[in-house]
Amino acid sequence: MKLSSLVNNLEESVTLAASARAKALQTQGRDILMLTIGEPDFTTPDNIAAAAKAAIDSGKASFYTQAGGLPELKDAVGTYFEKYYGYGVARNEVVVTTGAKFALYAFFTSVLDAGDEVIIPTPYWVSYADQVKMVGGVPVFAVGTQETDFKVTVAQLETLKTDQTRVLLLNSPSNPTGMIYTAEELLAIGDWAVENDVIILADDIYGRLVYNGHDFTPISSLSEAIKKQTLIINGVSKTYAMTGWRIGFAVGNPEIISAMSKIVSQTTSNPSAVAQYAAIEALTGDQTDIENMRAEFEQRLNTIYPLVNEIPGFEAIKPQGAFYLFPKVAKAMAIKGFTDVTDFCDDILEETGVAVVTGAGFGANDNLRMSYATDMATLVDAVNRLKTYMEA
Repeated sequence: MKLSSLVNNLEESVTLAASARAKALQTQGRDILMLTIGEPDFTTPDNIAAAAKAAIDSGKASFYTQAGGLPELKDAVGTYFEKYYGYGVARNEVVVTTGAKFALYAFFTSVLDAGDEVIIPTPYWVSYADQVKMVGGVPVFAVGTQETDFKVTVAQLETLKTDQTRVLLLNSPSNPTGMIYTAEELLAIGDWAVENDVIILADDIYGRLVYNGHDFTPISSLSEAIKKQTLIINGVSKTYAMTGWRIGFAVGNPEIISAMSKIVSQTTSNPSAVAQYAAIEALTGDQTDIENMRAEFEQRLNTIYPLVNEIPGFEAIKPQGAFYLFPKVAKAMAIKGFTDVTDFCDDILEETGVAVVTGAGFGANDNLRMSYATDMATLVDAVNRLKTYMEA
């Protein structure tokens, strides 16, 4: 059967593929430690679940909502922005989507024509480049290395800019590296984008998950000109342990938001109504459980980070946010006789039962990603298995 050229040229998500391979081994009875998917291992806080149950019991969750999201949820996003971004937003500056991933796709569909270029700093989340290509755009990679804390500079952006440059994508804190751009770095990048009329797409999904005294600075908060140039992607999945609820949102220029709402209306229609009512409580309700989860991630990071650097051939810099370690493993591959990081990760899975994700899908062929969004015992066991594997 003939399939479309778009699908035939589309790469499978490496994170989902790694998880699928690991789960297949689990079904065979193997003892597998999963460090693959970026998903909090906590259940959704009780106050959020209670709000969802109340919406079901009242009957209001039974019906369609506005395609672009409940007005009450848009207001909740505005309240959230006042608290965490330092400015409010109007309803016409917000669209609610079925997960933040679809918000990204709706944005690209709304602003890119064939041949338009999107500058994407590497390492990058696996779906960015393929989503750009799905709508006819061209991903252009600005290379960040471990030696530069995986960050890019205005000088790099200037060398990549062409007449077709339409968007600059920023993900801070980053998946997969966990690194955070400082306010000074962001101001320079933001001013460059304003000067060159390049839209900033700020993926802020990990903005509340920062550790050890580091700060997340929303680039949109730095100046009025930068705010007008920025479209923010966020959602409730990571911060609120609500990955299964599938609620994301985009905030920014009303013209772009209106265009994204059109895409939503012709594709998914409204996100799940009950999940929207839950998200209202998440954004505006008690945040105690959220801080407790953040503190637990911080403890895991501080425990596991030095242990990872004791694994022969593993070289990691300490993340500042998100919940991933992204060690450079070029030396480890050489020790074990591998030249391809994906093959190396496959061998780790087969020999140790530790499931990690190849860095190749993130644009980093010398790295692998380990999620510490799992319990401490599993993390310590995984590191011990990796150390034994490398010392064999």
